[in-house]
Parts: sequence; C-alpha cells; structure tokens
Amino acid sequence: MSDVKYGMLIDLSRCIGCNACTIACKQENGIDLGVFNTWVESWDTDENGTICRANLPKICNHCENPTCVSVCPTGASYVAEDGSVQVDESKCIGCKFCMAACPYGVRHMAGDSGVVQKCTFCHHRVENGLLPACVDTCITTARVFGDTNDPDSDISKLLASCGGGEALMDDMGMNPRVRYIGLDKTLSLQRVSAIHKGGNVKTPYEGR
Repeated sequence: MSDVKYGMLIDLSRCIGCNACTIACKQENGIDLGVFNTWVESWDTDENGTICRANLPKICNHCENPTCVSVCPTGASYVAEDGSVQVDESKCIGCKFCMAACPYGVRHMAGDSGVVQKCTFCHHRVENGLLPACVDTCITTARVFGDTNDPDSDISKLLASCGGGEALMDDMGMNPRVRYIGLDKTLSLQRVSAIHKGGNVKTPYEGR
C-alpha cells in the first residue's frame, strides 16, 4: 500500500479569478463545453463599506470518506491508494447515483459516453512526476499540491502553518483532502452581486 496521500491547498488571498486553471483543466482533460472538472466562482463582497472581489475555486474534494464511493453499485468510483477519488470508466454504468450523492456537484456525464467524469488530480500527470494542470498553470501559486504524508512537502508545511486549513462542508464528516486558506472569512462577508461560474450567472443577486 502506498504511503503517499495527495491533497491540495488553495490560498484564496492569492486567487485573482483569472480562470487559467479552468482553461488548463479543460485543455488537458478534454472536458466538454458547459461542464467543468474545476472552476472559479466569483462575486462581490462588502467588507465594512469596501467592495471587494471574492474568488472561490472549486474542484472534487477527494474526500477520505466520500459518499460518491459508498453509493456506487459497481465499484467504478473508488478511493485510490494515493488518497484520491477516481472513476474506473470501464465499470461505470451511468446510473448517476454518485452525482446525486456528491454534495459538491463536481461530477458530470461525459458527453454521450454514458460514463461519469470528475477531477482526477490529473492522475496521468502526477504518476509521471508532473503537477495537476490547474496547479501548474496558476500564475499566483494559489494552488499547492503534494503529499500530505510527507512533512517536508510544501503542502504539509503550509497546512501546518495555517492550522490545517478549512474545507467546504467540513461538518459532513467526509474529510475533504482539498483545503482552503481564508475560506471562512470569504464566506462570512456580505455578498453584493450575483455569483458567476464559467462566465455565466450561477446564483442571482436579489438584494440591494
């Protein structure tokens, strides 16, 4: 069994919402139009009268206890030895149980293939010593990827310095391997605009 456990840490203070990660992922993995393996949600916030832009990159959280895996009837969704959550497309029957079970909404059907796709942490790159495409292309180094079991890795040092980071829906007990710096602060600020995803409005703004 592998001693390597991969994870990602995203520093929201560094993300500028350029969406280079989104484009790099699409190009690297051949993702269909209208769906994403990773994306950035952007909106305006009011912090004590100062309007600021909030950017929140989202991705499969590669949970340690993923509900998507527990509901898969064929074993197509599984937790790999390196801690990442993967999909064996040869076993996927397109039942969409995993899509319904994932609270993060990060899975999608791959065109007319009848199989489900999601972020793989760019497994095909990582196993050859490369970084995931989204991490490699990030111009502000907002995303850090590596072995969380290695105390000398960059991600382990950063996680230690920030108290382990924060996670989306951490109270659900799935133990996401994607952590954030500044998540709680970002989500606590008053939202004063629509939330945009991939250039389209994801959540309208209804306040004034």
